[in-house]
Amino acid sequence: MKLRPESLAFALTGAAHALAQVEAGNALPRALSSSFETMRATGPARGAIQDLSYRSMRHWGRSRALLALLTDKPLQQARLHSLLCCALALLSDTEPAYSEHTLVDQTVTACGADRELAKAKGLVNAVLRRYTRDREQLLQQLQNDETAQWNYPRWWIDKARNAWPAQWQSLLTAGNLQGPMSLRVNVRKSSVADYLTLLAQHGLAAEAIGPSAVRIKRPMPVTEIPGFMQGLVSVQDAGAQLAAPLLDVKAGMHVLDACAAPGGKTGHLLELADIDLTAIDQDPERLARVAQNLERLGLSARLLCADASRRAWWDGRLFDRVLADVPCTASGIVRRHPDIRWLRRPEDASKLAMHSAAILDNLWDMLKPGGKLLLVTCSVWPEESADQAKRLVERHGALALAAPGQLLPIADPDQDHDGLFYALLQKPSV
Repeated sequence: MKLRPESLAFALTGAAHALAQVEAGNALPRALSSSFETMRATGPARGAIQDLSYRSMRHWGRSRALLALLTDKPLQQARLHSLLCCALALLSDTEPAYSEHTLVDQTVTACGADRELAKAKGLVNAVLRRYTRDREQLLQQLQNDETAQWNYPRWWIDKARNAWPAQWQSLLTAGNLQGPMSLRVNVRKSSVADYLTLLAQHGLAAEAIGPSAVRIKRPMPVTEIPGFMQGLVSVQDAGAQLAAPLLDVKAGMHVLDACAAPGGKTGHLLELADIDLTAIDQDPERLARVAQNLERLGLSARLLCADASRRAWWDGRLFDRVLADVPCTASGIVRRHPDIRWLRRPEDASKLAMHSAAILDNLWDMLKPGGKLLLVTCSVWPEESADQAKRLVERHGALALAAPGQLLPIADPDQDHDGLFYALLQKPSV
């Protein structure tokens, strides 16, 4: 049986393909690309598959625990496991997007349309109907299961509790919410006031949330955002928009954006002043995204595919400013990338901190005396952020300037941003 692309069954099948790949260790964006190709999904069907996949990842701990209660033994077929987990995630959502009857029916239909899973239609029907019948009892059995309650691996919960004993619950809660669509207005082409007027003319509700930041009430594809393709705005979290202004760039400065992809901060720096900017990233595909973003904004920089921990790419000319958005676990942006929590391992933060330290030492030598380096991470783990900054100060005698420090993820009407860390360090003058 061939599924109609506009059906929920089609979207569930696509999500199951993607989620099975995440379970095998692949990042969700790459898994989705593979699923789109397998399903030959286009337009709205892609959006539906992506929406179901992200919704499911945010409830993955609970849905896996429920499935274990509802089946006698672990399911061997990865896609069947992911299909049922996806359905259970949606059924147990406190704000369900579909009725129980529709979701059960369409999940069974999706199973029956899959040659490898068709024999499991009866199992799928029985599991989901038992959940709808015994929901309260099943959820009661999970009350002492922290992974099911918080939808994070147990080690992540323990780490958050140890690092932030007063804020760990709000930190985890914020990470389970969908991030807002925040935009950065290109001050070379518009202003926040003018852009809000433009949005109002298109019937779109929005509000200013920073000097150049606007939050749209209803998320939408970037191609539908007024002025996006013309470079009036870029999609960027409000917290991430603090980076470029902190460096206080002036016209004519020689500036380095290390680990630049996908280019949000690169573009912001160039919007603020006419600077001589070099942007590097060691991933050629991600560096291509920097080029695309700059082209859309009508800006230019010297782009190099290079490793920030090495010097082969450097011409020996010292930089006035260095933006070091170093590799980290990305533990502060799980609301936008919910798969991260399931892909990371307990030892990753320490390993990445060591790698980032090597990058920072290398970049420090490229900074002019009196120049400034901005250390940025999208992590909430101290060994990658505050501890990293402290060690850098100790190793090089850096001067710590005023900076926000650790921003934990927060979602409320006044503040709505990811978890990021900022340390602004100045090299002593000779």
